[in-house]
Amino acid sequence: MRPRGEGFTRVGHYQRVSNRISQVLPIAATHRYLPTPAGPLAALDTAPDAAPGTPTALFVPGYTGSKEDFGPLLGPLARAGWRVVSIDQRGQFQSPAAADPAGYAVPALAAEVLAVADLLGAPVHVVGHSFGGLVARAAVIERPASFGSLVLLDSGPSAIQGARRQRLDLMEPVMANGGSAAVYAQMVREYELVDPTWPTTPPPLKRFLRRRFLASDEAGLRAMADGLRSEPDRVEELAATRVPVLVAYGAGEDAWPPPVQEEMAARLGAARTIIPDAAHSPAIENPTALVSALTTFWPRPA
Repeated sequence: MRPRGEGFTRVGHYQRVSNRISQVLPIAATHRYLPTPAGPLAALDTAPDAAPGTPTALFVPGYTGSKEDFGPLLGPLARAGWRVVSIDQRGQFQSPAAADPAGYAVPALAAEVLAVADLLGAPVHVVGHSFGGLVARAAVIERPASFGSLVLLDSGPSAIQGARRQRLDLMEPVMANGGSAAVYAQMVREYELVDPTWPTTPPPLKRFLRRRFLASDEAGLRAMADGLRSEPDRVEELAATRVPVLVAYGAGEDAWPPPVQEEMAARLGAARTIIPDAAHSPAIENPTALVSALTTFWPRPA
């Protein structure tokens, strides 16, 4: 586990402070709550009063992430003619907790994405980052007609493996014994050891990362970690929907590495885009290139 959750990337040129601070800069969007049958979800919406039929993109964050992870994209995409909505999933940051742990299973979270799509006026173009990609994929498989397209952003075909899987395994006993505060303290210690830029990270960003992590529901953190470690391969089911898919990932992607991404795209018959100067979080690390990839893939707004 890392203090930036799924937004953490390897040490090096991917971690430019000018990009990292973007999560706490003002965002050209309205903060609102979207009603769903399971309760409200916190969201950033660039056009809350948009007319029906406005081209709409919905962003779903990854594990320990939040709607702010897509902040650098919202303004440019809105200027390109898109209504852009990014959400906190159930129990993340400012979205209220689920009534019980079953509310954090991938099918339950996918049902909420479908409810948001209905509210926004389906079909929407959905972008799922990492764990959010697994959730968005499940929503598309459940009801393909609700979506104009799916972007799998640094997500994968099945459960996460490698070092990130090991960090999730290590988090489990720490969470059980000390809760999220103990987990966060451990992550910061690791961050201090492996990231020489941490001492120069702006204090507002440090405060935001801590506040966001501690605001997330502990039951949700445990259940979503279980989902990341147990998600089955659903590539063939997704391909059968015939919903257009873009597989997009940073050149330094380390959760589902580039060979895994390439194979998944081939199995899907999907377009594939590699975002340069980025690793696991292109929306923060290279938002300009990601905006270009999205607007090239999506149909041009009328």
